[in-house]
Amino acid sequence: MSFPWKRTTIVGAAIALVAAAAPAASAATPDHRPAAAGWQGAWAAAQHHPLSDGGSGPGWFLDGFANQSVRQVVRVSTGGSRVRIRLSNRFGVEPLHVAGATIAKAGSGAELKPGTLHALTFGRRLSATIAPGRELTSDAAGLPVSALDSLSVTLYFTKPTGPATFHDLGLTTAYRASGDHRFDPSGTAFAGDTSNSRYYLAGIDVDGQRTARGTVVAFGDSITDGYGTATNTDNRYPDELAERLVSAGKRFGVVNEGINGNKLLGDSTCYGEKGVTRFHRDVVAQPGVRTAIVLLGTNDIGGGGYPDFGCGASAVVTDRQLINGFRALIRTAHAHGIKIIGATLPPMKGAAGYDTPRNQDVRAAVNQWIRTSGEYDAVVDVAAVLTDPATQALRAEYNSGDQLHPNDAGARAIAAAIDLATL
Repeated sequence: MSFPWKRTTIVGAAIALVAAAAPAASAATPDHRPAAAGWQGAWAAAQHHPLSDGGSGPGWFLDGFANQSVRQVVRVSTGGSRVRIRLSNRFGVEPLHVAGATIAKAGSGAELKPGTLHALTFGRRLSATIAPGRELTSDAAGLPVSALDSLSVTLYFTKPTGPATFHDLGLTTAYRASGDHRFDPSGTAFAGDTSNSRYYLAGIDVDGQRTARGTVVAFGDSITDGYGTATNTDNRYPDELAERLVSAGKRFGVVNEGINGNKLLGDSTCYGEKGVTRFHRDVVAQPGVRTAIVLLGTNDIGGGGYPDFGCGASAVVTDRQLINGFRALIRTAHAHGIKIIGATLPPMKGAAGYDTPRNQDVRAAVNQWIRTSGEYDAVVDVAAVLTDPATQALRAEYNSGDQLHPNDAGARAIAAAIDLATL
């Protein structure tokens, strides 16, 4: 089934950083000291329910896997001397049996770089079972990696998994092959069977970098997730932010916890749990987290009033409800010593289904609060970067084609606008 607002009107807030006056010191304001060396998030993908339709492209989420290997390539944002992976069966209804897993530096396509392949263990065992609703972290593997290295994780499943906990908009090719190919360095067996989603792989962490400064979590919806940027390019704005940090010699991890279509206040079986719920798992629980950038709310406004097309109904929301939701995130972040940066909502003029007088009024009121309230530790003003002053629409040079989502150039502009000193 095709939902009228599903792909062309799903948006996440983008970023453009403007200096925000720091709030007066109080018990609610965390002390943002450099993080101690230790495990640090280097890559992540927010997990959600298996979809009931085709998602963003051909996928394996409904059938799952049986006697198959899945190879997934990711680019880490920071380096270390050891790595570990995190697997999720958060939305599974049956125990997930992982017969084995390996990690290596990625070569071309599904190929692995010689001499880098490591078996992964879980509690010193090669296999593991993950209960429904749970996640599992592997033991450390002694694979030295550098910032912006690409790694390949291969998971092998013998028993049928059923519908898979996954991340729909992966924007990076994943590979599948029959049988056990964990230790196969070539990509031959994986040829011809690909997907652009992520399956069970929730994160990769690194350790062993004494100058590590902690993890920045980009928390949002489709602009954070990268909708509108090119596949297999790592041009999402969090990727571009990681590149800026590396160039500046700042040893932060950057992880992307965006979900295409996600909302701050509304749950969806297609677009993930609401932000006020998943913030705890996807931000607070990230290893070494020091800063969160919040980019949510546009889907709450633009999707408000839509009936249930199979993904959950969309309630009409007010600016006050959204502000209260943001305040809940701020309280949670500060209670855990996490700095939190708020982003204003991007332009929606000309966007089908989103551009109505009421929606524009709600967006304007929310943006005014984000800019002027001083409740966030810093503010990212998307309008300053993405809006054409002459038309009040998304700048033509940044438009991916739907008047909502930035293209590759827009994602680069977003990352370039962030003041690294505020992280």
